[in-house]
Amino acid sequence: MLRCLVPLLLGSLCLQAQAKPQLTQEQRDALASDRFWLTLGHYQPARWGGWRSYVDDNAFFLASNGGESPAAELSATLDGLYASAALGNDHVQCRYPSRTRWLREQLNLKDLPTPNCSEYNEWYEDIAPHSTVLVFPDAYLNSPSSMFGHTLLRIDSPETAGSGTSLLTYALNFGAMVENMDNGVLYAWKGLAGGYPGQFSLLPYRDKISEYSRLENRDLWEYQLDLSPEETARMVEHVWELRQVRFDYYFFDENCSFRLLELLEVARPSLRLTDQFPLTAIPADTVRAVREAGLITEVNYRPARERELLARAAPLTADEARWVTRLAGDSAQLQSSTFAALPRERQALIQEAAYRLARYEASGKARDSADAANSYALLQAINRNPPPALNIETPTYPEFGHESRTWQLAAGSREDRAFAEYGLRMAYHDLADNLAGFPLGAQIELGDIRLRQYEGNHWQLEQLELVNIRSLTPRSALLKPWSWQVATGWERVAGENGNHRLVPHLNGGGGFAWQPWDSVLGYSLATLRLEHHRDFDAPLSAAAGFNLGLLWRNPLGSLLAEGRSDYFDNGEVRRSLALAQQWELSRNLGLRLQASREFSQFSAPQTEFALQLRWYHY
Repeated sequence: MLRCLVPLLLGSLCLQAQAKPQLTQEQRDALASDRFWLTLGHYQPARWGGWRSYVDDNAFFLASNGGESPAAELSATLDGLYASAALGNDHVQCRYPSRTRWLREQLNLKDLPTPNCSEYNEWYEDIAPHSTVLVFPDAYLNSPSSMFGHTLLRIDSPETAGSGTSLLTYALNFGAMVENMDNGVLYAWKGLAGGYPGQFSLLPYRDKISEYSRLENRDLWEYQLDLSPEETARMVEHVWELRQVRFDYYFFDENCSFRLLELLEVARPSLRLTDQFPLTAIPADTVRAVREAGLITEVNYRPARERELLARAAPLTADEARWVTRLAGDSAQLQSSTFAALPRERQALIQEAAYRLARYEASGKARDSADAANSYALLQAINRNPPPALNIETPTYPEFGHESRTWQLAAGSREDRAFAEYGLRMAYHDLADNLAGFPLGAQIELGDIRLRQYEGNHWQLEQLELVNIRSLTPRSALLKPWSWQVATGWERVAGENGNHRLVPHLNGGGGFAWQPWDSVLGYSLATLRLEHHRDFDAPLSAAAGFNLGLLWRNPLGSLLAEGRSDYFDNGEVRRSLALAQQWELSRNLGLRLQASREFSQFSAPQTEFALQLRWYHY
């Protein structure tokens, strides 16, 4: 029997070998260097020549050196295309439908085996890709992983495209795989250092809506993309090839936004989106790149639950806001004679605000029957006495804000010494920057370096801030959020004999912010600080203090007035007053006048003035 089988097997192998296209080395090299093939393999030029793939998972490659050799991966793929159809779902054609389609078209392959790819076919038919929507959940400062916002893709079927039934579609997401319950600080550090693998996932869009708009209180922007059904299908085919495949994940470059740009280049190979982000890929910048490529045809804005609540409560008086709080906690108050005495139109506003507050407070909690009954009673009252429609003004689109990197050029004087100052901030926004597209009271600065040149050609490093984050969220009659800040790096402070010492520091604090008018934000924070100062006896000194400030959005731009005080454990007291007015010359250009007065026991008070030109440029 064995003697009969061996010739048959050898004959079958010979027939397969004869069926494979016989390519010249020139043809093979041309295919392996084709941009679309390189895109399918996520290849980029290696630092010292050759290629390397962004994919950090050997299971993605058919060749042992496929991560470094597009040509070897091409040869292995061609071999696999002609494997026995009996392999079924494990066949190369089933595992790599995008590669298969492209090679079939390029080489006019008409004699391929026809394996039964049941798993892929069922998955693809369930998604039924027809059109693509880029979704941008706005920045959420209370989560370190969401400080810059996020991007994902929504895949619409022919039935859901443009029908208003987007909750029935699928969301394509790339994110870090967090297997442990890491706290926010550890999560941020590991995300910066590539401590998590990244992976694509495809899940119902309604789940992502709930996560971002409801649980994290993030506005959602939905950008309809000008991709044809064929282009969308090509992209989804490639997503199947990436299932369970791991990438390195870094917050600043190899992140959600960069990976999605790669997918868009698979959909439309003529795009050159990833080339624009050699160092960082901040989500708002990638949305801007998509717009500039002419891909956006329509924009839909979904306000977060918190924004809807505050908008509904905005016209209420203080007494009516107190009624909102009472009803949200106890719907039986609807039967109160005092509440019934209110005008019906005011009752309608109060009831809906109370319902929204009750649902807002229940977000992220386990279902509670008493809370559900309370919400249902409020909903019944709303149906009996509906309020007018809630109209929320659409804010400035995120991609229309200033760009993320900032070049700074300043001239000024400190006491009797004139100076010029040159700065670069890698990302991305401070309290006084051009405000359009950013929330009032939000600050995220990373990699802010300033070099100062005094008279006599004396140069010194004035500041190197690694991280400086502020989340100043105003309190209201209904919501009582905390405000907080954290910063670390090196900065100049007063020292002995009039020296201005460069010290490493770590400081943070928490407190409250309030917004008496739409254009004014005040804040008060208690702070703690650690620093290493060569003029202090201890190698590490601690201080407790406070920050007080006022941010005013005025016709010229933004004005920031701030006072700080630190009381060190060695008796040193350091105080400062600062004022900054930003003139918004254009979207990506600002002029800032700064003045400060510093007080220390080491020296007499020091006064500094500077005029700074700020150019926002990626």
